[in-house]
Amino acid sequence: MTWGQINDETLAAAAELIGVPLRRDRMQWIETATRDAIRHFAWGIGDNNPLWFDAEYAATSPAGTITAPPCILYAVDSTIVAPKLAGVQWIYAGTEWTWYDRIRLNDTFKVDVKLTKQEVKTGRRFGKWALQTGELDYFNQDGQLIASAVGKCARTPRGDGSKPKKGDGPKDHASHHYEPGELADIEDQILSEPRQGAEPLYWEDVSVGDMVPAVIKGPLSVMDIIAWYSACQGALHYGGVHGDAVRYRRRHDDYHINKETGAKDSAGRGHLEAKTGRDVGMGGAYDVGPQRIAWAQHMLCNWMGDHGFLHQLNVDVRLPNMVGDTIWWRGEVIAKRQVGSANFVDIKVEARNQLDALSASGTAVVALSSRRDGHVPLPLPQAKA
Repeated sequence: MTWGQINDETLAAAAELIGVPLRRDRMQWIETATRDAIRHFAWGIGDNNPLWFDAEYAATSPAGTITAPPCILYAVDSTIVAPKLAGVQWIYAGTEWTWYDRIRLNDTFKVDVKLTKQEVKTGRRFGKWALQTGELDYFNQDGQLIASAVGKCARTPRGDGSKPKKGDGPKDHASHHYEPGELADIEDQILSEPRQGAEPLYWEDVSVGDMVPAVIKGPLSVMDIIAWYSACQGALHYGGVHGDAVRYRRRHDDYHINKETGAKDSAGRGHLEAKTGRDVGMGGAYDVGPQRIAWAQHMLCNWMGDHGFLHQLNVDVRLPNMVGDTIWWRGEVIAKRQVGSANFVDIKVEARNQLDALSASGTAVVALSSRRDGHVPLPLPQAKA
């Protein structure tokens, strides 16, 4: 019996897929960046930038039309590349995004996906586990490479619902209690987020050490997570609903048993249900990793304005963001450079919660306008092998 196990046999079976093009019908929620899809994604991450909504406003932008938040590509393909290892929990570990052009209204995408690496790890919490890495290329209707992503998933044994041993993994999560004044301050910060908007931010006016104004998300609620699912993931890899779910689970032995009903169910319930979140080793109900990464994109798009271009975003998810937590995404300019005609700004980004615990961290590269020529040359994709 190999179901739910990480051993030489199951790891070897997964490793056979390295470099093999993968089918993705269960990882794609949308194909086309329609006006509805863009609006729903922006709502799902709480981003009211008029570039995503207002056709009259967007017509005066560099793209000349409504564009999509760059991370909408999570809805085109989830970037979860975690094949085989049936019954083994996957935990999203991070994404390395590279964008080469803006995503315009009604762009339609084809995605090429392959597993590129599988690393076997050991640790006190899980014993043996695996880190699976996949590469994804997003091509638009003209065959243009719009973006590439490297998605990372930790594959860990699922818990059995028993209490962990002392010092073994996260304890059951106790929600942070907010005082009224604390909540009012969080709300005031959310409502006062600055946005550069239509006024260009010039490369010459940015200095190393400049801070990127924070974007605040929280306190996280189950409804926030449902909003993400509605906009970006739907049922997807959880096997659909009703008859579709039954057909999926008869084809795949990868499911979670609901102990109260005895029925096959999705371990993804742990994002919405504290008990299952504890069963899978997360300490309670918790967010979805790509949702948190998309919030970093929200912050960077606010800062760079309509004339900037988000070229790269590389984020590692460090800790679960639990229901009840509040996240502050912040950034700091760490370098400036010119590559050909492109004017790049390198930024360190990190998310910390209300206890100042590091929730996610990484780097970003933004291309800005120059006062010399007033426009942003877009980075060209490197040739694919």
